[in-house]
Amino acid sequence: MPKKQNNLALGISEPEKVDEFMNHLNHPLMDVVKYLRKIILSTDVSIGEGIYWNAPTFYYTGKMEPFEPKEYKRYLVGFVFNKQDCVRLVFLRGGQIEDESGLLEGDYKDGRRLATFKNIEEVKNKESALKTILSKLLHKMQ
Repeated sequence: MPKKQNNLALGISEPEKVDEFMNHLNHPLMDVVKYLRKIILSTDVSIGEGIYWNAPTFYYTGKMEPFEPKEYKRYLVGFVFNKQDCVRLVFLRGGQIEDESGLLEGDYKDGRRLATFKNIEEVKNKESALKTILSKLLHKMQ
């Protein structure tokens, strides 16, 4: 019997689950978290969200050929809350695009790249680069 696909794999957005998660999240940089969420969702109408890996995760909601869930083909970016002095975003497929801005850090063998934000001013200064990266990732999916 094939494994049941979750809403991320199916491209079904779950904003109510993210709202619920955010209502209970206790992080010193909540203003940064909320602003990053707003930027990510405003980048393109095809970006959906849900809670995966115990954090808000953003993904492409458009039509795609069927794929194995572990391939993460819809995945754009997710929050990482293990540090209290910053908010990190993990781009699971960030290594597949060119990032001229220098926003994406790390050179992981599995293709992940990270972006780190320490305050709201830093987010505002990097907003354009973040939207460009998201748009490039979306373009590869369409």
